[in-house]
Amino acid sequence: MRVSIDSDKCIGCGVCVQICPEAFTLDESRGIARVLRPEGADCVEEARDSCPVSCITVEE
Repeated sequence: MRVSIDSDKCIGCGVCVQICPEAFTLDESRGIARVLRPEGADCVEEARDSCPVSCITVEE
């Protein structure tokens, strides 16, 4: 699994961090989310599906 975030689309809402804090964090200096664990975690697909701007990609 490979997880990434399109930083140009991310609005920094933090939903991904709330759902999957083991894989995502907020970069407060930039105001956007970033991936902590590119290899993923069990909750990344739920975070991807909950993202309001669909900026999370999960590749198998």
